[in-house]
Amino acid sequence: MVQRTSLAGAECPVARSLDAIGDWWSLLIIRDAFDGIRRFGEFQRNLGMAKNILSARLRTLVAHGIFEVVPASDGSAYQEYVLTEKGNGLFTLIIGLRQWGEAFFYEAGEQHSVMVDRKNGQPLRRLELRAEDGRLLGPEDCRRVAVE
Repeated sequence: MVQRTSLAGAECPVARSLDAIGDWWSLLIIRDAFDGIRRFGEFQRNLGMAKNILSARLRTLVAHGIFEVVPASDGSAYQEYVLTEKGNGLFTLIIGLRQWGEAFFYEAGEQHSVMVDRKNGQPLRRLELRAEDGRLLGPEDCRRVAVE
């Protein structure tokens, strides 16, 4: 098996973030956690992934502080995986991926799920990147600079 290269010491924040998240399975686990799934068996059933892969991904997500393992909320002997503050910080990323997928991977009228505001039942507004002064920004408006 090929040894994965760690990006934990990379200069780029995108690379470090990907080092913590790992792969697409991890993002699907995080997505499911936002949908209320907390137990190993629930993740496994919902995702249909092999138990050894799920176990490895959850272990990595816990090690990176994205999830914490807590006693089951119903008092049973089970454990649950709960998103930490760092894990909850991925919500905007998950919504961004959803919206990107909705925009580019569905034909007009094709059935899919959407995220709605619990309060009013309305679909979420598209995410936008804005400057400090409120201007809408695109890739041509931004550049990367080193922080000293």
